[in-house]
Amino acid sequence: SNREDWPVLTADMIADIVSSWTSIPVRSLTEDDSERLRRLEDELKKRVLGQDEAVTAVAKAIRRGRLGLKDPFRPTGSFIFLGTTGVGKTELAKALAETMFGNENALVRIDMSEFMEKFDVSKLIGAPPGYVGYDEGGQLTEKVRRRPYSVVLFDEIEKAHPDVLNAMLQILEDGRLTDGQGRTVDFKNTIIIMTSNIGARLLVGNEGRRIGFAFEHEAQDVEDRQEEEIYGGKTYQEARDLVMEELHRAFSPEFINRVDEIIFFRMLDRPTMRLIVDIMINRLSARIADIGLMTDVTGQAKDWLADKGYEPQYGARPLRRLIQTEVEDRFSEALLDNTVSRGDTAEIDLDSDQGHLVVRRKTPEVQDTGPEAEVEQA
Repeated sequence: SNREDWPVLTADMIADIVSSWTSIPVRSLTEDDSERLRRLEDELKKRVLGQDEAVTAVAKAIRRGRLGLKDPFRPTGSFIFLGTTGVGKTELAKALAETMFGNENALVRIDMSEFMEKFDVSKLIGAPPGYVGYDEGGQLTEKVRRRPYSVVLFDEIEKAHPDVLNAMLQILEDGRLTDGQGRTVDFKNTIIIMTSNIGARLLVGNEGRRIGFAFEHEAQDVEDRQEEEIYGGKTYQEARDLVMEELHRAFSPEFINRVDEIIFFRMLDRPTMRLIVDIMINRLSARIADIGLMTDVTGQAKDWLADKGYEPQYGARPLRRLIQTEVEDRFSEALLDNTVSRGDTAEIDLDSDQGHLVVRRKTPEVQDTGPEAEVEQA
């Protein structure tokens, strides 16, 4: 046969095949690592709002790890994320997985509330030979063995039994862990993130509604924000110091000293919440577009959502629930009673009298038809 008709094997095709064999993301095989590291901060800030210091600290540590400026046998980066619920700790872990390893599926999530007993270590690394579950492998070791390039998220680390933390010490120090079957699992290409709500109760007192601060100027510099922000009547620095004290009481110095960065997440202020509304509504609009409908959410509706969903001690979670009840549920009702149907543009607006959002079919703007147009039609 004519050689010109033979298929051409490209570098991208080879990268895809190797990626499927090894679980190393294609991006790691083909894209210039330095370019990705340069863009890291900007990419993360698109998804994680109001946490610029946290994003910067994470990006710097990842760069150090990937450029060979730290122990090559330890994980690429290891972090403890502190702060109240709903402020972006898990979102930053997801964003890191997507940015560094190609997609959010590169996130291995371990709920540490399931590892509160001494014997739970075997669930993490797998049961030894002769015990029930020996064939299954550990919840942690098996996932990382199959996907060595990943973000490993240990949620609510303060709930883990001390013996479980001892197993994690080996990961943080040596970048490896031996599973129940005696195999060594390599963690040096992982990013380890531990989240904790420890000390959060100290920041939510009788003045809970005052937590966070409504800024007139979003562009204030960090120093001004730290002075003006209120955490249950405390400044940002006082709140951070309190939480750090709690952390040092809960964990041993050897554990804390093996972590690259301990990062305290800010509570969300009103301007940030308004930006989060935009992101959540855009995601919802994309899902609605998949079923053949366009959406137009008015600025008044978005402002109302940001204000109504603002409970700083709970972060963005009340806002997510509010969007479910006030937008998604009302949209479902409008679809079922044919207020809107496929092909329409649905307007979501605030009904000030009723105090809730309404969904209505947006009427196309009618072009002006003067007498001349009527004559032509006749």
